Formats: sequence, C-alpha cells, structure tokens
Amino acid sequence: MKKIDLKLIFSISAAIIIVYLLTQYWPNISDAVEGVISAASPIIFGFLVAYPINILMSFYERRFFPNSKKKIVIKLRKFICLLAAIISIIGIVAAIIVIVAPQFIECIQMLFSKIPPTFDFVMQKFNENEFLSKNVVSAISQFNWQEKLGEMSDKIAQGIGDTVGFAFSAITSIFTTVANIIITLIISVYVLLERDRLLRQVRKIGSTYLPDKVYKKSYQVLSTLNESFHRFIVGQCLEAVILGTLCTIGMLIFQIPYAPMIGALMGFTALIPIFGGLIGAGVGAFLILMDSPIKALFFIIFVIVLQQIEGNLIYPKVVGTSTGLPGLWVLAAVTIGGAVSGILGMLVAVPIAATIYKLVRDDIDNTNKKTPWDFIAVPEHFKDKVKKEQ
Repeated sequence: MKKIDLKLIFSISAAIIIVYLLTQYWPNISDAVEGVISAASPIIFGFLVAYPINILMSFYERRFFPNSKKKIVIKLRKFICLLAAIISIIGIVAAIIVIVAPQFIECIQMLFSKIPPTFDFVMQKFNENEFLSKNVVSAISQFNWQEKLGEMSDKIAQGIGDTVGFAFSAITSIFTTVANIIITLIISVYVLLERDRLLRQVRKIGSTYLPDKVYKKSYQVLSTLNESFHRFIVGQCLEAVILGTLCTIGMLIFQIPYAPMIGALMGFTALIPIFGGLIGAGVGAFLILMDSPIKALFFIIFVIVLQQIEGNLIYPKVVGTSTGLPGLWVLAAVTIGGAVSGILGMLVAVPIAATIYKLVRDDIDNTNKKTPWDFIAVPEHFKDKVKKEQ
C-alpha cells in the first residue's frame, strides 16, 4: 500500500483555502493592501530616492582616499561622500532653476503677448481667402478672449475664496506632502549610511530561508537588474549633459534665442531614450518660432546635425553601449513602456528590457556550451573515456 504524503495533502489544502479567501474577501484584502502600501509609501520612496544618490555617492567613495587605512577616514568616508552627493544634486537643480526660470517666464510672457496678434492675422487670412463662411469668421473675430479669460479667472478666484473646506483640504494636503517628503529624505539618508549592513542582512535572510537554487537565481537576476539600471542612469545622464551643453554652445554661437533654457530642456528630455531629443527639439522650435520663424527652421537643422554627431561620434566613445540592448529592442521597450505608464514607463522599460535580454542571452550561451552528455543520464566514467578518445 502506497504511503500517504501528508505534506502534499497539507500543501494542496492550504492552497485551496488561500484561493477561497482571496476570491471571497478580495475587496477587503485589496483595501488592506492599498492601506499598507499607502502607509509605507515614504519608506518605498526613500529606497527609490536613495538609489540614484547612491550612484553619485559611490563615485565619490572611489575617489575619497579609497585605500586609506586610517580609522577616521573610514568612519567619515560614507558621511562625507553622501554629503557631497546631496550638495552636488542640489547645486545642479539650483543652477538649472536659476538659468531656466528667468528665460522661461520671459518666454511665457512673450507667448501671451503674441497670441492675440497671431490670432488676428490668421483670422484675417481666413477672411481674405474665404476658408470659412463669413458668419463663422465674424463670430470668432468678435469673440473677446481677454474678457472671457478674465471672467473665468474671477469665477475661479471667487469659488476658491468661498470654499473654506477646499482651502483647509489644500493646506492639509500640503502639510502631508511636506511631511512625507521629509520622512522620505530621512529614510533615504539612513539607507545610504547603513547600506552595507542592510545588504548583508538581506543576503543572510535570503540564504537562510530560500532554497539554494532559488537564492542563487534571485541573486543573479537582482544583480543584473542593478547593473542595467546603474549603467542606464549613468549613460543617460552623461548623454544629457553632453547634448545640453553642446546645444547651448551652438545656439550661443549662432545667436539663436533662449539658448540656456532650450539647452537645459534638450538635456532634460534627452533622459528619455530615442524620443526625448525629438520632444526637446519640438518644444524648442515652437518657442523660437514665436520670436523668429527663420531661426526656428535653422534651429531644427542645427539639432538634427548635432544629434547625428553626438549619437554617432561622441556618445559611443564617451558612454558606449550603456545597456547592451540592441536598438530595435530599445525602441520596442520605449514604445511599450510609454503606452503602459507614460514617461516613467519609457525610463524604466529600457533597463528592465536590458535585464531580460542579458539573462536570456546568458542562459542561451550556457545551454549551448553544454555537451550532449549534459542532457542525458550517462555515467561519468563513460564521459571521461569518450573525452580521452577525442
């Protein structure tokens, strides 16, 4: 008589009970999970913020007395490098704001000042060429845009002023957001200072509670994912700096307006693979068009030439293939990521696709390296005999 496997019966029973509870109480379980995630959001964002800061922090650690044996240097290295990384990021953001903000405000003011005459010019051409009926042209021409915008802003202001509850809710939301930001920054700092200890603890937990094969495979996947994200962030940031700097210098040389602002915009949008440069060029051309159509056309030609030079000559030598992902798969990853989650999806999809690509490629290479004996049960002494005969 075959022995009853009590462990198997228990596993099947537990699985059935879990599936029943999930289907029966799914709304309650979903609300509980959402509540836990919402409460833990500062911790989650703290780890996410710590990741890019750690890249810059590690860069400083490799250059701040890396081989020193002095205890004071070893104790202060992490804190000093973390402080240098935070100061660097704050300095970069502040510099961009100082450079971009004045010209951005000027550009917005110029757009609002040029919209009415541009609208009148277009309506005049419609009227002269009879593209629209005279009744439609007359109705659109007599429409007072400034008056309607003023009435709309007055109603919005009046509604906000009369709604005390809305103001209280807004203030509460602001304080909650500020508190979450502070908690997120504190957690990210703690994670970076205790980085090595946390990694050791995670490895110990994984090696203790996971089967050996599962632990090794998980470690391989996470290591590859970390490498892909690290190389992608460094590569894209370096490309953004190069493209933004070259664009600003070129626009200053050719006396194209709004050079610092559009250069910073080109650098920022270059963080998005493939489509980022096109987005930055389109917005920049539109802003220049309000000042001079000829210069806008010249700017488009200049950006096309610049991207060809930067993409084919400078970027491969300075950055190289940052992710190791072929261009076709980069395009596919950006397209799918953008469709799923917009700009954030575009940024995350490339390193994830690079990770999958590398893991699959390594598995294929390892499989092809195996001999026919690895796929069948053959005694070891017979394998050795065949190898000696070969």
